Amino acid sequence: MDVVDGKKVRIRFDGTRCIHSRNCVLGLPAVFRANVEGEWIDPDAATPEEVLALAERCPSGAIQAERRDGKVSEQPSGRNVVAVLENGPYAVRGDLVVSGVPAGTRATLCRCGASANKPWCDGSHHDVDFKATGEFPPPGALPDWGAPGPLEVTPTKDGPLKVKGAHEVTCGTGRAVRRGATAFLCRCGHSGDKPFCDGSHRTVGFTADGG
Repeated sequence: MDVVDGKKVRIRFDGTRCIHSRNCVLGLPAVFRANVEGEWIDPDAATPEEVLALAERCPSGAIQAERRDGKVSEQPSGRNVVAVLENGPYAVRGDLVVSGVPAGTRATLCRCGASANKPWCDGSHHDVDFKATGEFPPPGALPDWGAPGPLEVTPTKDGPLKVKGAHEVTCGTGRAVRRGATAFLCRCGHSGDKPFCDGSHRTVGFTADGG
């Protein structure tokens, strides 16, 4: 992980989580300088407010920003959300714990089964031409939100992602389709009940580490 301190803001960049959405280099090109040799992050080339706003738009959580001037940095909203992206990964926001490790407030997690960096998305859904809708029929009704708290995401060995904690599953467009305290999300790419697991990982011989 790269950690770069500016006068008022600290930027952390975790390349292992980056999905190359290019929000950073297009949104603040003076801060995130593409195709340069040596240091490519300059936290002082924009205001702390601009840097934090851009970090919050980074879907994978590869970019995180922390104020150094005593003012409040990004905080979980109090609601954990799993957005199912069309032909792509799960975009998760909340107070995240992934594989037992605190993971910030944003993450993109593989659902195509092809990532070489599971459970994180590495863009392999493009390489394998993964096709899966991000839109689902509206529910008849949604229960109230559960008590706020962390969202624990645990990859099961050779199986789905276990999600534990009050959360909402949404379409990629943001429309809610389910609320609950526990879910098992497909990560082999073959479930007939996407985004939820239907046991297809056993039929197709899916293998992946748990933990």
